[in-house]
Amino acid sequence: MKNPILTLSLACATLLHGAAFAQTTPALNVVEVAPGNFAHYAGFEERSPQNLGDNANVGFIVGERCVAVIDAGGSFAIGQRLRQAIRAKTDLPVCYVILTHVHPDHFFGATAFNADHPQYVGHANLPRALQQRGKFYVNTLNRDLGDLAQGSEVVMPTVLVKDQLELDLGNRKLQVRAWPVAHTDDDLTVFDQRTRTLWVSDLLFLQHTPVVDGSLVGFIAAIDQLKAMPADHYVAGHGRSALPWPQSLEPEQRYLQLILTETRQALKNRKTLEQAVDTVGQSEQGNWLNFDLFHRRNVTAAYTELEWED
Repeated sequence: MKNPILTLSLACATLLHGAAFAQTTPALNVVEVAPGNFAHYAGFEERSPQNLGDNANVGFIVGERCVAVIDAGGSFAIGQRLRQAIRAKTDLPVCYVILTHVHPDHFFGATAFNADHPQYVGHANLPRALQQRGKFYVNTLNRDLGDLAQGSEVVMPTVLVKDQLELDLGNRKLQVRAWPVAHTDDDLTVFDQRTRTLWVSDLLFLQHTPVVDGSLVGFIAAIDQLKAMPADHYVAGHGRSALPWPQSLEPEQRYLQLILTETRQALKNRKTLEQAVDTVGQSEQGNWLNFDLFHRRNVTAAYTELEWED
């Protein structure tokens, strides 16, 4: 059983830390991508004390009754800055924090919203993924940010999405969709029906090298389905583009399809994993940021997935 005095003390410490931070740090810059839809576009640098883990796009949607947060950033500090951005736009309560998948650049800021008592929405597979990876993610966050990671914790979802879920913010309905294994095994997208704005999260990478942490074949299949969605506006998980929807999906689709084709050819030619990693997809190097950090991992994931194909 938890010590209630210790639990209360920790909660008070977190709130005091948050209050002090809010007084000294500016709100995140946000752009209104469609009426009531506000996005913060993060940088592409790896997590560091300088950026506090601000390296994934996040945002919020304002209804007539309440607000839904779409991802919360890579640390408690970034979550606090996002909360300040919301308060600069509206006094309405935050009723939902939607966690689009398991990667820490998207969820560690969720603790900044605990005082709002929202429902935390996640894919049905997200609790298992957080349980498997949470301790490692906390350790690496503390390694990278040190004391600046204070307050950042793993928050478990309280509402699980197995297929689709409709959330009503007050004259604004959101369609939350759970996807089969693709970028991860717990991807969600959010569609604001009122403005036809699609929050794609990490099913869409722009400029930043796409990341395969689920299934390459599934990721490509998801893109085919995404292209059929009737969006007038969209927010990617990383980067931004002036290209219209669904044309903005084409660079990512080309990259992933190339890995699929060349990995299958490498396997057919009986290339080793090491040989495949050194050769597959190298023609794409000049088209993406952070290529050296993520591309070899993607080829490794593709090879281990595809070597068991019939």
